[in-house]
Amino acid sequence: MPFDDAYYQDEAVLVGACMKNDRKAQRIVYEKYAPRMLALCMRYVGDRDAAQDVLQDGFVTVFGKMGSYSGEGSFEGWMRRIFVNQALMKLRKSDVLKDAMDISDMKGHEPFQDDVLDRLQGEVIYDLISSMPVGFRTVFNLSVIEGFSHQEIALKLGISEGASRSQLSRARVWLQERITKMENRCR
Repeated sequence: MPFDDAYYQDEAVLVGACMKNDRKAQRIVYEKYAPRMLALCMRYVGDRDAAQDVLQDGFVTVFGKMGSYSGEGSFEGWMRRIFVNQALMKLRKSDVLKDAMDISDMKGHEPFQDDVLDRLQGEVIYDLISSMPVGFRTVFNLSVIEGFSHQEIALKLGISEGASRSQLSRARVWLQERITKMENRCR
């Protein structure tokens, strides 16, 4: 039975229609969430072409697993977990963290100054995060943006908790160094 787009305005109706493989509902979900999910994918994989691949794989997974969405919690949050996992699978395939150093092996790194990010605009921060080495960027996103613990990150990435802490610490120092250079150029 055909419906107009107003029928799909209710998220529960939209999700239910997607569960029934309603192509119009799936198109609406894609159009509504693709820009946000692409930005999420870009934060993890860094490369637009790779992010597009993750985006497509993510939506295939979303539509294939719609039956597992319980309706509890945010639908977008449920989707985000799928897209984060898709991005992590892509990164694991390329073994980006194989050389991750354990925090106990770190020597000579200056501590990160927490107020350094407060001085920047969001777009500049996004550009800096996107240009991070992939291991730093992955752990930084999982910890700072997504809020995962080092134990959860270690499990997701197949690294030790110490390596996760090290990557985050090094990512923060890396960011601080770039921000300091930017500030010095502006003076």
